[in-house]
Amino acid sequence: MAGDIVFASRGAVATVTLQSPGRFNAMSLDMWRQLRAGFERLAGDAALRCVVVAGADAHFCAGGNIAEYPQFRFDEAQLRDFHEGLVWGALQAMLACDVPLLARIEGNCMGAGLEIASCCDIRIAGQSARFGAPIARLGFPMAPRELDLVLQATGASAARAILLEAEVLDAQRMWQLGFLNQVVDDAELPAQSDLHLQRICALAPQAARMHKRMLRVLAGAPSAVPGRQSLLDALAADAYGYADSAEHREGIAAFIAKRKPAF
Repeated sequence: MAGDIVFASRGAVATVTLQSPGRFNAMSLDMWRQLRAGFERLAGDAALRCVVVAGADAHFCAGGNIAEYPQFRFDEAQLRDFHEGLVWGALQAMLACDVPLLARIEGNCMGAGLEIASCCDIRIAGQSARFGAPIARLGFPMAPRELDLVLQATGASAARAILLEAEVLDAQRMWQLGFLNQVVDDAELPAQSDLHLQRICALAPQAARMHKRMLRVLAGAPSAVPGRQSLLDALAADAYGYADSAEHREGIAAFIAKRKPAF
């Protein structure tokens, strides 16, 4: 089963649930399409006050569905389209949402999951949550726009540890670094996230939407500032030449074969 993203609305609140049974909610190609389409629909809902983003089965999202990678990752044009079109299109739809996004994080929050969480305004995690992006073990780097998004959300210290050492950080460390707003016992996560939801929904919705628009500019959100956009465009122009490299192929082949890569 490739997985799905379930969008459910109840009054002024929408819930977005990532689900991919047996894969810790890893994002498939179709799930990225669903994420973008769903958030583009939510953007037109004037009654909406908050969107809760969560994962099914006690995990947020473990990254991408690596079983699909050999279909497209070793061709530079297809790889570019995946990151610049499919993935960034979905993340950008989340970033463009004018209502507050609340991430409820438990279990694995890796790679794509870290990127999706980085798009959210308020992030609450259970004690057992783990964060990282160990893609260097797969023989490839994070795409420029995605790296910028994670860098802005996690800070340079966490981004360097996650990307250069493939370090997996616990929830307490991510709270200390400012990525998380709150860390709670796993059993308390639903109740605590509901308290944040109630506070958000009790406030003026017009003010929230205006704050989101200003924060996108003033906080230097990825691609929101013209100079940063030009820099990212320049980086992206040469970012995918590794598509057919030996390291890239070896990293993904080793993961699929469940063996240690030989770089």
